[in-house]
Amino acid sequence: MVNTNPAILKMLERYDLSTEERAYEALREILQEIVLLGLADAGFFEKAVFYGGTALRILYELPRFSEDLDFSLLERDESFDLSNYESAIVEMLAAFGFEVDIVNKNKDSHIQSAFLKGNTFKHMIEINAPKNIRERFPKNKLVKIKFEVDTNPPLNFKIEKKLLLAPRPFMINSMTQSSLFAGKMHAVLCRKWASRPKGRDWYDLVWYISQNIELDLTHLNSRLQESCKFQDDIEIPNNITKEFVLKLLINRIESLDITAAKEDVIRFIPNSKELEIWGKDFFKMLIKEIKFIS
Repeated sequence: MVNTNPAILKMLERYDLSTEERAYEALREILQEIVLLGLADAGFFEKAVFYGGTALRILYELPRFSEDLDFSLLERDESFDLSNYESAIVEMLAAFGFEVDIVNKNKDSHIQSAFLKGNTFKHMIEINAPKNIRERFPKNKLVKIKFEVDTNPPLNFKIEKKLLLAPRPFMINSMTQSSLFAGKMHAVLCRKWASRPKGRDWYDLVWYISQNIELDLTHLNSRLQESCKFQDDIEIPNNITKEFVLKLLINRIESLDITAAKEDVIRFIPNSKELEIWGKDFFKMLIKEIKFIS
């Protein structure tokens, strides 16, 4: 048996490694949390805040897995360089037994991106995945995690400190749940679909509403003022209202391919029965339950 780090063994207690898909998602999530620790130790969260689906998953127990790590700077800074933190991430992962490389994407916008890559088979050994599971992975298969930093973000979001206990206690900055909801609402309203709708956005929308989380209208307004690619033919008022947001939502629901949305999200959730209720009438009734704050 491999000499797995005790902190990793403790983290593994949360997961079921009985299938290839579950083992892979467990591995990726453990790597994500170690990346956050590396960034925290390097002072990254003095300048940035965690947001997006993975923030919702790790910090607030969203019941679906998420692929990417998304961050926003606290203040706009075009001189920010994500590559300054790469060595801290690589060294932290190595300290827990994971060998990875980081590849930067070209900086062609205010979004700075990088990909963390590691050998899935070797990492499955590190997490003591059952032999019959890890042997299903080709020896050259890579586990990949993309992380992005918005260096020129829409502002007016609210922030809170969050304590994470694994792989050891550390603190990070996160957007509050209400501001996270605003970011997700912007994606629901405005994300352009290349081939099929991103069902994960709609799954998260259901979760936010079911948890009675209020929607930060001020931060959503900041995001809508900057862009809304899907509905770019609609004039966005300077100060949006609840009624305006609901109007945009109805417009979006009418164009939603429900079957394709389900196909997008199904591999990220533990129980596909959650999706059986999905339909245009369901979403139209659901959005009436949204609570707004300014």
